[in-house]
Amino acid sequence: MNDKETLLQKYGLTPEAIDRVSLEMVRDLLPPLTHLTEGERYVVGRIVRAEGEPQIVDSVKFSPGAVETGVAAFKASAQIVTDVRMVEVGTSKVLLERSGSPITTMIDAPDVAARAKAEGITRSAAAIRELAPKISGAVVAVGNAPTALLALLDLVDEQKVAPALIIGMPVGFVACAEAKEELVKRAVPYITILGNRGGSSAAAATLNALLTISTQGIG
Repeated sequence: MNDKETLLQKYGLTPEAIDRVSLEMVRDLLPPLTHLTEGERYVVGRIVRAEGEPQIVDSVKFSPGAVETGVAAFKASAQIVTDVRMVEVGTSKVLLERSGSPITTMIDAPDVAARAKAEGITRSAAAIRELAPKISGAVVAVGNAPTALLALLDLVDEQKVAPALIIGMPVGFVACAEAKEELVKRAVPYITILGNRGGSSAAAATLNALLTISTQGIG
C-alpha cells in the first residue's frame, strides 16, 4: 500500500475553502482601493481572482452606479445575453437559479452562421444582432469578441436596444481597445477592462460577482 501523500491531498481544498482562501489572498494583494465603492471592490476582487493578475485592477472601469444597476437588474431576474458559450458556461448555475435570470447566447446557432455569411460580419456580431429583441433591459456580457461589442453599441446608437448594463470585456488586439473606448463614451451603464485585456473568465467573474451581491450580499 502506498502511504505517500498525493498532490491532491497536499494542495487540494474543498470548493468552499478554495473560494474563501482565494478571495482572502486577493484582498491581501490589492491596495485599499478607497476610491471604489464596496460593491466595486468586490467585483474587482472577483476579476483579479479569475485572471490571476492583480495589476489588472488599474484597467477596470465602472460607470457611476453600474454595480447597483446590475444588482437591481438581477434582483428583478433580468435576462443575461452573452457573446460566447464560454461566458455562459462560466456563470454559476446555482446563482442563476437563485436569481431566476435566464442566460443565452446564439454564437453556435445555424441562423447566426448564415446571417454572418450573408452580411459579411463575424458570427459574434451576427449573434448580437440576432439577439437584439432580448437585449433591452438585459445584462449583456461580452467576454470574447470586440466585434460583438461594436455591434451592440451600433444597436444602442440606433436606439434599437437599451440594455440595463453592458459588461464589455472582449480580449485581443484588433479593435479591442477601440471598442471599449467607444463603450465608455456612451450614456449606458457599463463595467469594462480598458485596453486589450479581458476575456470570458473576467466577464463571467463579473456576472458571478453581481449575482452573488444580488442574492447573498457581500461578505
